[in-house]
Amino acid sequence: MERGSLLVKTGEALERAAHLPRRAGRLVLDTLYPPLCLSCEAPVADADALCATCFKQLRVITAPLCARLGIPFQISLGPDALSAEAIADPPPFDRSRSAVIYNDVARAVVSRMKYGDRPELARFCGRLMVGAGTELWVEKPILVPVPLHPLRQIGRRYNQSLELARVIARQTGLAVDPGLIRRVKHTRQQVGLSADARARNMAGAFAAHPEILARTRGRPVVIVDDVITTGSTVKAVTRVLQRAGVARADVISFALVVPGHEAENGLVGGSPLPI
Repeated sequence: MERGSLLVKTGEALERAAHLPRRAGRLVLDTLYPPLCLSCEAPVADADALCATCFKQLRVITAPLCARLGIPFQISLGPDALSAEAIADPPPFDRSRSAVIYNDVARAVVSRMKYGDRPELARFCGRLMVGAGTELWVEKPILVPVPLHPLRQIGRRYNQSLELARVIARQTGLAVDPGLIRRVKHTRQQVGLSADARARNMAGAFAAHPEILARTRGRPVVIVDDVITTGSTVKAVTRVLQRAGVARADVISFALVVPGHEAENGLVGGSPLPI
């Protein structure tokens, strides 16, 4: 017994020792480059975090919400209640969930992750997305990030949706398959386009892998994106999946542009970030 206890304690000590270089390296980095708020860049205690002021402004989406589109309700209308948007224009996907309402703080975080060469910010966004999509993970779906066109990805260096999917995968144990869908049309940026123009812009933009059914093996799919504005992109991806034979597709995003919240969404006189 004493020998077994000693071995356990020795193993624990070695494990702690193995983490010392990483902790020391992080301490050096934090000393040279103090962590800053992801939104306002005020000093914070930990990396990949918001300061208290900005976190209070972040509008996390919680129930009650639309069962299809994930739009938050002011009062509970029941677990299966649908929003006016979902009734008027039913989406091709089954369910969509988002972590936060798209406002100034969410815009700043997404902008730095997407255009500021800060893929590590996906760690913050992805953690919130894991909580927002709890009901989507039950059936062990495959995570499919919205792909970028190769020319755009070369310019940006990485695909922010893939970075988000990888964070979710690490925390949930789910699989990521970025090859299930590819972007075959170099679309113009969506900024400033109407809902109809966005839909036309996305027409024919995606194609499914020829062996998609063999790769999915009957499992559902969750499409991963950073911001949902009109939903034209995730709808286009969903339709391609469905035509290829995928039976069920859900959607998860970091931020959602909520109808009727134009001022809070930062859309007065403008549009969300370009795609």
